[in-house]
Amino acid sequence: MAAHEGSEHAERAEPRGIGEATLEQFRADVTSLSVQYMTGETYELFREMRRVRNRVLEALDRRQWPRDAAELYLLAGCLSALMAAAATNLGYPQAAEELTRAGWAYATIIDHRPLLARLRLCAAYAAYWNGRPRQSANLARSGLEYLADGQNAAQLHLFGALASARPGDAGSAHAAIAAARDARDRDHRDELLEIGGEFGFSRATQSYYAGFILSEAASDEAAAELEGAIGLYATGPGPGEHHSRKCQMLAHIDLASARLRAGALDAASSALEPVLALPPGERTAVEGQRLSVVRAELAHPVYRGSAAARGLDEQLAGFGPGELGSLPGQ
Repeated sequence: MAAHEGSEHAERAEPRGIGEATLEQFRADVTSLSVQYMTGETYELFREMRRVRNRVLEALDRRQWPRDAAELYLLAGCLSALMAAAATNLGYPQAAEELTRAGWAYATIIDHRPLLARLRLCAAYAAYWNGRPRQSANLARSGLEYLADGQNAAQLHLFGALASARPGDAGSAHAAIAAARDARDRDHRDELLEIGGEFGFSRATQSYYAGFILSEAASDEAAAELEGAIGLYATGPGPGEHHSRKCQMLAHIDLASARLRAGALDAASSALEPVLALPPGERTAVEGQRLSVVRAELAHPVYRGSAAARGLDEQLAGFGPGELGSLPGQ
């Protein structure tokens, strides 16, 4: 009787709620979306992320083998992180925070520490662009409790310092840049880095973040660091890297701000040429926010009465992403 009972239970437990081909497709979809996000149109990719995420959640609603459920929770968490990054760039940081909380729940279920660290970074990113720098810094630093080594730990160090950067505090900026380099030098591998794309952190983008921090600290070294980042982007991705066009354009914007502070209006205009050439579908709300800093520099007395400064300001005033309405249901 005991043997029969065990056999009957095994029969009920044996059916698998998902096939290997479907799981492989989900993995391929997440990898493709993560890579496409680096250069593609954010809104259209958000819609595709949502479609795949919903399919993954539908699969989770069916009875799954434990190893399949763990894989699905990982993919659902990754898609939540991608959607949160897209929502912030589209100008919806509150939606990004909600998506991050959902992803946090999935990552917690499987205790996936690299994903928990990534979601802390997503939350920090949303808080920063929603005007809460102190909270953003705390979130980024708390991410280091889950991931201390490798390129994404470097990103957490830099974003934590960026959110708390103050004019004249170049010392703290340099300390964070050095900590990021040390973290990157400590080799680390995980499933998110294998996905790549948005889940990686290229050397060019690390250099851009360093320049951004120095710019926020009003350091004279900011322009050189940003020029170095732009040079790395122009060279192309290194082995295993993907370059973010969004960060590349932000490097151009922050370089323009640094050049304007130095009184180099023509050089600033030149730095902005690739940004102003972006088609509307590739423009982001974050880029628009950073361009407002450029416009504030153009409003300084030194540029008053300059026809070239006025013309550049008029070009920047017309910059913005295409009309989106509201995000599709999250």
